[in-house]
Amino acid sequence: MTDEIAVTGIRAYGYHGVYAHERREGQEFVADVVLSLSTRAAAASDDVRDTVHYGELAEQVAAILSGEPANLVETVAERIAGAALAWPIVDAVAVTVHKPSAPIEVPFDDVTVTVRRRRERP
Repeated sequence: MTDEIAVTGIRAYGYHGVYAHERREGQEFVADVVLSLSTRAAAASDDVRDTVHYGELAEQVAAILSGEPANLVETVAERIAGAALAWPIVDAVAVTVHKPSAPIEVPFDDVTVTVRRRRERP
């Protein structure tokens, strides 16, 4: 069994996209991050050092969303997954990046890309 920590709806303004106007004007991106890990040590110690500080994680995610531009949302999602897996306690992560203002010519609600990554253990 595994536990989960989820931080959803992390918002930041970024300049990702394949079109010049997306890189120039930017738009809001939203990310949802679900971590798979054991929270037993943190529950026993009641110490944030024994878990993932979700405030710090949210700041990392926002920095990626607003950081170095990428052509693809898939690349942004991969960067977020890598940041989440950098926490040694995290076994796996699911990242969904939303691009609600994607340049699509028909009515739509949202565009999302979800990646799931697992820590490679020797």
